[in-house]
Amino acid sequence: MSALPEKYRKYAAQQGQRPIHPADVELYGERQPVAWVPSAENPNVMVAVPKQYVQPMQPAPPRDLTPVPLFDPQAQRLFAGGLGVGAAGAGLGFGLGQLAAGIAMMGTSGLAILAGLLLAAGSLRGRGVVNVHNESHTHVTQKWLGRTSVTNNQ
Repeated sequence: MSALPEKYRKYAAQQGQRPIHPADVELYGERQPVAWVPSAENPNVMVAVPKQYVQPMQPAPPRDLTPVPLFDPQAQRLFAGGLGVGAAGAGLGFGLGQLAAGIAMMGTSGLAILAGLLLAAGSLRGRGVVNVHNESHTHVTQKWLGRTSVTNNQ
């Protein structure tokens, strides 16, 4: 039986139980820090994990926001070196050759059709153009006591 008053007996260690020692008490300053992370089974549930086991988030490296050149630098160097002039000359020569080959292969009926088309285009161009110019002038004169005179000239 305990020598404590009745109201304090329920807090005292009962017979056969281990008494509470000050070493068993965890102080706030001695508590290990924890980090709350989503659970592996259910991401909606947060789980406390000792902070020493959680790796901190690394910041993203800065992005390169310099604008991309409009033309490829290597293509610009080739074009400046004279390759562009040669390619344009070859393309122009090829185009004129194709045009001359088409005219040479056209034949008599093709020439007659071409002449008819040219004459039709020429006759459309010969029509006169009618321009109409119309002017009107309105003169408003205001005098004292609200008297106004309006004159229209065409």
